[in-house]
Amino acid sequence: MSLEDEFQRYFDSVGDGQDRCYLCRRSPKEVKLFFGFDEDGVPLKAAAHGIEDVVLEEMDIMSYRGPRPVCAVCQLNVDAISALGEEAIFRQVVARMRENRDDLWPGNSGS
Repeated sequence: MSLEDEFQRYFDSVGDGQDRCYLCRRSPKEVKLFFGFDEDGVPLKAAAHGIEDVVLEEMDIMSYRGPRPVCAVCQLNVDAISALGEEAIFRQVVARMRENRDDLWPGNSGS
C-alpha cells in the first residue's frame, strides 16, 4: 500500500475523511493562514511587517501521531491553559459544555 493510500485510510478512520484538526476543525491551510503564512509556507505580509527571508520551514502544523490530529493553534491554547494553571477551570468549562451548554450563552439563565 502506498504512503498516500495509508494516509487517506488513516483520515477515513478518524472521522469524515478530511485532513482537519480534531478539536477546532481547521484545515492545515487555515492553520498556516492563522499564523500569517500562505499554504506554501511563505509569509503573507512580509513587506508590511519588515520580515525578510522568513519561511515556515517545518510544514508540520498538525500532529498526526496521536489518537486524532490536533493543530498547532489548539496545542498553543492547551499550553496557555497549562501555563496559567487553569486546568481545573478548563475541566469545569468542559463539564458545563457537556451538561449545561445552553446556560453558557447570553440571554439564558444560569450562574
